[in-house]
Amino acid sequence: MGGDWSRFAVELPAALRAERRGAVALLWLTRADKRNAINTDMLRGIKAFFNALADDVKAVVIAGEGDNFSAGLDLSELTEKDAAGGAFHSREWHDAFHDVQYARVPVVCVLHGAVIGAGLELASAAHLRVAEPSAFYGLPEGQRGIFLGGGGSVRLTRLLGVSRVTDLMMTGRTLNAQEGYQFGFSQYLVAAGEGLAKGIELAERAGANAPLSNFAIIEALPRIAEMGPDEGLFLESLVTGVVQSADDAKARLNAFLNKRAAKVERPR
Repeated sequence: MGGDWSRFAVELPAALRAERRGAVALLWLTRADKRNAINTDMLRGIKAFFNALADDVKAVVIAGEGDNFSAGLDLSELTEKDAAGGAFHSREWHDAFHDVQYARVPVVCVLHGAVIGAGLELASAAHLRVAEPSAFYGLPEGQRGIFLGGGGSVRLTRLLGVSRVTDLMMTGRTLNAQEGYQFGFSQYLVAAGEGLAKGIELAERAGANAPLSNFAIIEALPRIAEMGPDEGLFLESLVTGVVQSADDAKARLNAFLNKRAAKVERPR
């Protein structure tokens, strides 16, 4: 069931639309006539959306209206910037996408059509990515005379590898949906038209986890991955102790031990 987001959250720019599906909040990119190119208003709206999530929102799905998820940055915003302006502009993108990656709840991106440049950087900040067959990925920065500015040099190189990101930026090569799935960018590849339903399903499943477990997965896991082995293992032990001490965790473990919770099954 949908819900009227405007009744309980900040006002969003025309380039975005939000709604509720139960405990899942949907954020739509709505510049379909511009292939959902991301401008400053949209960027600031994304940040405002994540900063205003209601307490009863358990997960977020980001999707694009029209034929594309997002064809990237609105390049008209770069033409008059000097070096300092470009750096400050990039830092604003970093700040907004940080709020996506380290959101209070799991974030799922549903990808179709063009997922290019800044659109690819936005998707890389999400925790789960679902792609339809029409999705294709590219980083045409080399051809545009620019460089990554929304965190892609950090997030995308970890997801795809430095050599693949170099190829995309240097040659203008694009990856299709199957290649993006094989290379590990999207965790799910579904049939045409099934992306949103799968995205909501995954959001509901992730949102049903113990809140402290999700907090640790979102906040601790990526930081541990960047640490040395000894430091990472030490932090892991501390996070483990905190998470499993929660009353919710104890109740879930007892339910499993008393055969009141589902077992992990072999994939079908």
